[in-house]
Amino acid sequence: MDQNTQSKEMEAFFNNHRQGIIDEWVRRLQSQTGLKYAARPLEELIETVTDAYDGNCGVLLYGDYSYIDDFIDKITRLRLDAGFSLSHVQMAFELFREIVIPMFYQSFPLDQFLEATVRVNRCLAYTIHQFSDYFQTVHEKLIREHNLQLKREVKRRTAELAESELKYKTLVEEINDGYVVVRGEKIVFANPAFARIHGWSMDAVMGAKFYDFVAPESRDKIISVYNRGMIIGKNVAPKAFEYMRLTIDGKTYPTEILARVTQYDNHLSTIAICRDITERVRMEKKFREAERMATIGQITTSLSHEVRNPLSAIKLNLQVIKKNAMFKGNDERRIDISVQEVKRLERILQELLDFAKPLNLKFQPADVYVRICHCAELLDEKFKEKSITVKFNLAPAMPEVPLDTEKFQQAIMNLLLNAIDASPASGTIHISIGIAWRNDQRYAAIRIQDEGAGIPPELVKEIQKPFFTTKTRGTGLGLTNTERVVRDHGGWLEIGNAKAGGAMFVLMIPVGGD
Repeated sequence: MDQNTQSKEMEAFFNNHRQGIIDEWVRRLQSQTGLKYAARPLEELIETVTDAYDGNCGVLLYGDYSYIDDFIDKITRLRLDAGFSLSHVQMAFELFREIVIPMFYQSFPLDQFLEATVRVNRCLAYTIHQFSDYFQTVHEKLIREHNLQLKREVKRRTAELAESELKYKTLVEEINDGYVVVRGEKIVFANPAFARIHGWSMDAVMGAKFYDFVAPESRDKIISVYNRGMIIGKNVAPKAFEYMRLTIDGKTYPTEILARVTQYDNHLSTIAICRDITERVRMEKKFREAERMATIGQITTSLSHEVRNPLSAIKLNLQVIKKNAMFKGNDERRIDISVQEVKRLERILQELLDFAKPLNLKFQPADVYVRICHCAELLDEKFKEKSITVKFNLAPAMPEVPLDTEKFQQAIMNLLLNAIDASPASGTIHISIGIAWRNDQRYAAIRIQDEGAGIPPELVKEIQKPFFTTKTRGTGLGLTNTERVVRDHGGWLEIGNAKAGGAMFVLMIPVGGD
């Protein structure tokens, strides 16, 4: 397909889905990006989202950056006036990508989907980069202008020096970023935000060494900068850099520091602003992970298509050969093993495809107990192989739950297969179904517990990662696909060990209704 045709189809896509995308963007701003956006007037959100949509379309469809540049200028001032952080607005921009890319996947063939995705990534990379730079510039300009105003006020009103100093101190203490003054490696002044982001009390901060608030792996970096005179020693232009701060409970978090040498109380001191960038780093990591997953998905889809057809042919031929009366004994057993291995490869391919493609759930009220019993029946032979007993504990008057029954059963099957693998011979798998309340909302709590060795603490987080497995055979995607299904049902998966021993998985799925 030529470039002109692709551009027309993309233009038609954005024209046809304009209102739907804008409405969904506004909805997610109100529900997913924090209290500040939720508190904004609906009319304002509709206006700004519409402007952002038109700006993005200008870049994506016509290569026109003028409208998005004007919008960046407008939204920067609007959000700064309202006290928004940089990361909050970056998250708002990111929602456009989260909404349209799944729609691209449903609307375009693979080559157009990839091209459209690349365009959106480039557009957002430009938008977020320009916005971040401009936001920072305007923010710093406002601070500089305010500082200059304070200096002029000090000069003009010498008689009111004490009052001016009090105003300046109040300003520093109320900003969200940590503000600290260091002299001779010791802290001589810090604002409440600095103490708060490190978990210390204000009294404990005063007089402590600044290095006490730096993670061991970042101390050499801080000392190196210190020795070069960028923090203490020379009056050089300020330069921001990142390090890991250390909190009182031993945890470390990414932090950005902007510091310079100046006079404080008639002594040469270092004044620094420490900004928590945990959310920014998390978003960057999430973005990189999304790109990696998209690439894996493309490779997986292509590979599965190329492998599945030959496997089907091999399985069919093996089944035909087995009907030959000449094959007996070990030869027949070898054919059976070959067929089973082909089926195993087909299951692996299916797991890869489930991981690669977005879920399209179709909800209907369902009886959770009946669905799980059906899964247990399908695995009856595997239970018998290890003499495993399945025990149910069902809460009375359990309501029906909105489910995509096929995907839900797939998730349950994955957990039951894991429980079978982990269970000792003649063990018991316990399945409990009940109601749990979280944040004034009802959830169906489905707990599957085995009597195996449990999950080592260091692996609890690792096993949730795609492709991680402790088995000699397997893709490491079963638990990942289960978690995706539960998440897309509006719930979550809890993983841990039971007090009595054995691994425990709890699916929390919204019941819906009153």
